Amino acid sequence: MYLNFFFFEQMSQTHTYTLGLQWKGLEKSDSVKNDRLYQIDIAGKPSFLGSADRVFHGDASLYNPEDLLIASLAACHMMSYFYLCRKEGVKILDYRDSPVGKLTVHSNGSGKFEEVMLRPVVTVTSTTCIEKAIALHDAAGKLCFIANSLNFLIKYESVILVE
Repeated sequence: MYLNFFFFEQMSQTHTYTLGLQWKGLEKSDSVKNDRLYQIDIAGKPSFLGSADRVFHGDASLYNPEDLLIASLAACHMMSYFYLCRKEGVKILDYRDSPVGKLTVHSNGSGKFEEVMLRPVVTVTSTTCIEKAIALHDAAGKLCFIANSLNFLIKYESVILVE
């Protein structure tokens, strides 16, 4: 499907996203792990189970909210980056990221992410576009919907390879 990018640049649009979240734990369970279990349902997509992180008494084998936040940020950055690369004529052959998030938890139980380091490794077709490919990460960070919605530091440690 071809998207008319000019259209997106000329209009403000509002999109609404919904999902269902259902607690799947057992209220009277002796297992702390079970009371952290939930299911996410999004219309037309496979459901999945999630839990708290193991350090917060959850099931380490399931996705936790912290995993999902970092995944959302990394995926949105990638999509924004691809959009800009397409506009600027940078052909991407491969893209991989291994982001790292730092979460601080306070003694009162509250906490927040202090920063996330995105570490994309991008393979491009030509040495002539390396500088542009590097610079587009900063631009993508300013364009990314998720990054624009967060209140912590997002850093970029990108590597550009040429095939």
